[in-house]
Amino acid sequence: WHCILYLWSVRTEVVKGCLTRHVQSLYTSCPSLAADKARKSTGYTFINCKKALEKFNNDVTQAEIWLHEQAKKDCWSKASKLEGRKAKEGLIGLIMGDNAAVMVEVNCETDFVARNEKFQQLVKDVALSIMAHHSSKKQTGYIKVHSPDWHFQEVPEGPSLADQIALNIGRLGENIGMRCAVSLAVPSKWHIGSYVHGAVPGQVGIEMGRYGSLVVFQGGPKEGMDALGRKLGQHIVGEAPVSLGNLDDIPCGESETRLLPQTFLLDPKYTVGQYLTLQDARVLDFIRFQCGERTSQEE
Repeated sequence: WHCILYLWSVRTEVVKGCLTRHVQSLYTSCPSLAADKARKSTGYTFINCKKALEKFNNDVTQAEIWLHEQAKKDCWSKASKLEGRKAKEGLIGLIMGDNAAVMVEVNCETDFVARNEKFQQLVKDVALSIMAHHSSKKQTGYIKVHSPDWHFQEVPEGPSLADQIALNIGRLGENIGMRCAVSLAVPSKWHIGSYVHGAVPGQVGIEMGRYGSLVVFQGGPKEGMDALGRKLGQHIVGEAPVSLGNLDDIPCGESETRLLPQTFLLDPKYTVGQYLTLQDARVLDFIRFQCGERTSQEE
């Protein structure tokens, strides 16, 4: 019986070897077949695939590696040429995790590109990469990180975010950049609320839109924690507070920029502070992103 198994394994390896040599000989005898395979697997043009195969004697694997490297060089060259062009369109991407959240803003030049699936996948890759990066730190307590080193981070099983952005600049023909990103982690008894306005339909595992907010809070009704977090997020997006304020602050009307004395957007008979008191809750921090909004450093 062991002899039969051994002979069968030997026969299998021989057949595999024969098939491999047969396929390679087909590519050698018919370069267009190899070029077509490379085109389908890489997405590069037939002409470029044929050129790569000629360079590597119809070795498909080596040709594909070379094509990817050339594409990266070409895209970086194009990215440097487009660097000065204004990119005010784009999307906010927001991902929620276990007592954690990430929000990013990735910009492009036109709304047309912002609706492109490749651009939306880039937004998702950026957010997932930052979530993975900060989750690996295993820090405790309240952690709030604005990511200055985003371009050095690696996409899981892929190139750095800077390479990813450069590749998309080459493919989409517009300047693309990430203006800002924030990562939050909170203790187990704290909560993170979120809201994205103008949401892109059909997204899985991420919310995308033109506006986004995160709000860190304590307390609240046990059965309505998510609803409270969403309401607070909606208010922050709609009323654009710039500071937290105090419960005893006197409201300044429509010009009020402190969160707690603002009239609560979803229940105008209360201020935000009064509404939170009724819910036995307390806001500790919040972040608001608006796509294309100029920062103080840019003005």
